[in-house]
Amino acid sequence: MAARFKIIILDKDANDPVYRYLLWADVPAARQPFYANASATSAWTDATAGDLAALQNGSVVERQGELRVPSGSTLAQVQAFLQARWSEFQNQVTNDNPWVRYGTTWDGTTWTAGGVS
Repeated sequence: MAARFKIIILDKDANDPVYRYLLWADVPAARQPFYANASATSAWTDATAGDLAALQNGSVVERQGELRVPSGSTLAQVQAFLQARWSEFQNQVTNDNPWVRYGTTWDGTTWTAGGVS
């Protein structure tokens, strides 16, 4: 299941230009077992059962962060800042693969290549 949303703003500090937010990224199918966590939940209280299932089965991963914006920033600028952060996060999840050699074995004589795409 693809992430229902990509960015969720949680709150903004009333006295400081700081936004707390969530990013949801889609996980490549072959790597979903590594992201799966049956007890995963979301920091967003309005996440649906489907959202939680996606986080738990590893098809979606969540990152929480804070964004300090320059004083006087417009909503459009805040949205652009967040979109850039989401794009970086999605690219990281898609392109960084620490499991590229997962399961590679050596039996004392021969190496057998493993790996997850």
